[in-house]
Amino acid sequence: MAAYGTTSIASTPVFGRLSDRIGRKRFLCTGLLCYSVISLGYIWAGDVSSLILVRLLQGAAGGMTIPIALAYIGDASPRGEEGKWMGYAHAAFFSGFGIGPLMGGMLTEHFGMTVTFSSMGGLNLIAFFIAAIFLPVVKSRQLRTETHPQPSFREMGKSSMVKGLFCFRLTQAMGRGSFMTFLPILAATYLGLSLTLIGALLAVHVILMSMLGTIGGRIADRFNRRGLVAFGGVLFLLSIALIPLTGNFQQLLILCVMMAAGGALSMPAASALTVDEGRRFGMGSTMGMLTMGMHIGMALGPVISGGVVDFAGINSAFYCGSMMVLIGICFFIWFTRRRVLFSQ
Repeated sequence: MAAYGTTSIASTPVFGRLSDRIGRKRFLCTGLLCYSVISLGYIWAGDVSSLILVRLLQGAAGGMTIPIALAYIGDASPRGEEGKWMGYAHAAFFSGFGIGPLMGGMLTEHFGMTVTFSSMGGLNLIAFFIAAIFLPVVKSRQLRTETHPQPSFREMGKSSMVKGLFCFRLTQAMGRGSFMTFLPILAATYLGLSLTLIGALLAVHVILMSMLGTIGGRIADRFNRRGLVAFGGVLFLLSIALIPLTGNFQQLLILCVMMAAGGALSMPAASALTVDEGRRFGMGSTMGMLTMGMHIGMALGPVISGGVVDFAGINSAFYCGSMMVLIGICFFIWFTRRRVLFSQ
């Protein structure tokens, strides 16, 4: 599991940077084609070492897909409508994220794992053809002449908004990783919920985020985006912190809905702010840098929370996750403090 994140973290900013210089479509198509072929490696892998190799290769291919696609949308988004289009992007991502495991489970149960991983490769191949045939070539708005050289990663790191967004993305991913890892354990072991009900909780959270993402994106175009990031983040962390106080499925369901609402408010707003910074530093470079923060958070969150659980019990995972998100919100507000928090 860690192998994918390792190469994805390393490759994401590099491919994002290169896409600013030589175009996005070729990277996106190459990444999808590689992802499709590498998916068949799961069928070939016969031991842990070969499975790790497949994951490493797929992580590198992943660095050419999601951040490049987000940069593509950022380039095409009209000014003032960044939230709307990034909301659509998040809706598509979370829809697939929710449907994929369900589809994989059904295929494995009825046809076996070979069909599941073949289908994974086939779906990515379809995505490749869609991108290759239908996507127009969108040139980055970033000037790339000798008189206007592309800003370096060091210059990007001096931006207070980039630093704030990086901290927010990193810690929110840490909190989400803790939630996704330890909620099933808590629900099954301590509350006695069935696997069906546990799956329903996770599905409601993911699918509702996809449904609310477009609404959250439109809200981000009408109200102060910085305030929405902070407010949505607070809803998100409160939902995680209250999980240990629940005692049944209905209470957990309410918190999952509340968490989805927080994510739907904060993530499109954060992505719209990222688009604004991408117009300054290069859309691919900026999206790649912040996507790298998300991958780091998803890798660190379960590990840190797991260490805390070993000493303080299962409930501490959620307190730890919510504290991570709170720290990220505080850093976001601090780094961007020169901007008005709540205004239209």
